[in-house]
Amino acid sequence: MLLPVQVTVMRFPNLPRWLLLLTLGLATVLARADNDYPLVLVHGFTGWGRNELLGFKYWGGFNDLQETLNQAGYRTYTGVVGPFASNWDRACELYAYLKGGTVDYGQAHAATHGHARYGRSFPGLYPNWGMTDPQGRTRKIHLIGHSQGGQTIRVLTGLLEQGDLAEIAATPENQRSLLFQGGKSWVHSITTLASPHDGTTLAIGANLLPFARATLLSFAALAGGRSGELPYDFKLDQWGLRRQPGESFIAYLTRVEQSPIWQSRDISAWDLSPDGARELNRQFPARPQVYYFSWATSATVPAWPSRYQIPQPTLLPQFWGTALFIGSYTRHEPGLVVIDEHWWENDGVVNTRSMAGPTLDAADRIIPWRNPLHPGVWNHRGVLSGWDHMDIVGIGTTRDVGDWYRRLAKSLADLPE
Repeated sequence: MLLPVQVTVMRFPNLPRWLLLLTLGLATVLARADNDYPLVLVHGFTGWGRNELLGFKYWGGFNDLQETLNQAGYRTYTGVVGPFASNWDRACELYAYLKGGTVDYGQAHAATHGHARYGRSFPGLYPNWGMTDPQGRTRKIHLIGHSQGGQTIRVLTGLLEQGDLAEIAATPENQRSLLFQGGKSWVHSITTLASPHDGTTLAIGANLLPFARATLLSFAALAGGRSGELPYDFKLDQWGLRRQPGESFIAYLTRVEQSPIWQSRDISAWDLSPDGARELNRQFPARPQVYYFSWATSATVPAWPSRYQIPQPTLLPQFWGTALFIGSYTRHEPGLVVIDEHWWENDGVVNTRSMAGPTLDAADRIIPWRNPLHPGVWNHRGVLSGWDHMDIVGIGTTRDVGDWYRRLAKSLADLPE
């Protein structure tokens, strides 16, 4: 926002004109060194919307981080995307959810992966996104993604700015989603929280689905709902997996688990694996005009003398088994990402080394956070030691994360326009 600068020549009669002009210029720049772009929270794998899970919020649990930020003066929205979908599909859903309209997964993409091209329709949380305000500035947003949400917002930002050549070639312009045309600098910053930029070893093999089942049932119990009646939606309509009237959550979950979609690479299980994440890193590098921030979490410590990582006492009990698995897993197979002891530290779900930013086949630069900040590089804010994967969104913790999010919001509002 532009603040009034009331400096006149008459008040400084002895000031040289060149120095006065310089002072006025600096004052104007400093006055503009903030922004009022809204924040958009994007959930991770198995996440849910504000009206699901009996009102138990993904962002805050029994507290509501969206409203905490709104009450502090930071306009905030919560995005909703497919909890098991690929990052491409989630990015398309997030675009339509924010801007409004029908989800278009892309003609070429849908044909390649064998699912429907179109999905649900939405009125739009922020229809003015990307439009020009009365001062001639583009209305941008700050994207904050937890876990897989961090990958999703990278894909959305990449598609907006660089477009997709396959979709442009496959679809006449009058039938093509604006998302795939490129040239849209609509994202001001990306903040990722405990995100698997290089994937998680939990997604290797057949570990992810049992973990998802156990996690969802745990959250259902925490929310106080009976699993058979749980209001939870996998949002996999493009695969023909819409929940049927009267279908119990367990029956719905079983049907999703048994679907052949899990053999596809257009699904979260692939994107969350180190090999799938490496592919994603090649496709969607950091954009030069976007500010990037990353926070890492860690809830394990090395066990002497093996150096395997074991859980800290504060880790949620639901994550102890996965923490032990990640904390000792290795892999050395030709053509696949090598997994060694550097991958062992974790937060119960994601390897800590994966959270700073993309490194596998990535051209992105990762630097320690410091002022002045520069766009186009990953400003790594460090590791929150003793925080597990859900602590950072306020679930299963006694910490006051509301204050942490208010400080985060202020730091984003302080970024130069």
